[in-house]
Amino acid sequence: MAGNAGGRTSPDLSELAADSALLARSGTAERVAAILRDRITEGYFPPGSRLSEESISGALAVSRNTLREAFRLLSHERLLEHRLNKGVFVRVLAVDDLVDIYRVRLLVECAALRTLGEPPYDLTAVEAAVSTGEQAALAGDWPGCSTANIRFHQALAGLANSPRTDELMRNVLAELRLAFHVMADPRRFHEPYLTRNREIADRLAEGDAVGAERMLAFYLEDSRRQLAEAYVERLTAR
Repeated sequence: MAGNAGGRTSPDLSELAADSALLARSGTAERVAAILRDRITEGYFPPGSRLSEESISGALAVSRNTLREAFRLLSHERLLEHRLNKGVFVRVLAVDDLVDIYRVRLLVECAALRTLGEPPYDLTAVEAAVSTGEQAALAGDWPGCSTANIRFHQALAGLANSPRTDELMRNVLAELRLAFHVMADPRRFHEPYLTRNREIADRLAEGDAVGAERMLAFYLEDSRRQLAEAYVERLTAR
């Protein structure tokens, strides 16, 4: 980690520089935005962190104009915000943002399971995400566990086989990752959901989409409540 802006430690951009290889054929703003979105989803850029035009454009080997357009795209997705005379920052969510995110998740993820049709289902991505989360937990890698959990829910929505749904959920879940940082004890928050992820995956493997959807609905409500309570505690402590 290197540098400091507004009391926050900024990440070492050497890892981000490796992503410049992904831009070899296309240095478009959309591609840059996709890389930064993935990094936000992975927790690489935490809420409130300032994104340096100079450092990031250098790390990705793209022009500042391209990067500014990527910033604009991510601002429309509510992942970034421009602060007058201060720069571009990763957003810090409010409780209302959190409530709306879960409203969308409940509508989309549960509908994806409700409309699955007849089994068997292709659960390759679902199983991979569950296994990755379990392995991360065994290694004590709770940020990695958080990322695997995001991938699990992306995979559930992906069962709808809808590119538009996939795009919607990528944006919604990237925004959700910003909320996870409010949890003081990541292990205490994420560990119980590993078991629930496995149970949902097992239900789907058994062909019980109805049961899996029911479990998911309770799961999402519990997660929303925990995060909302943590937000209220944080605001009260200020």
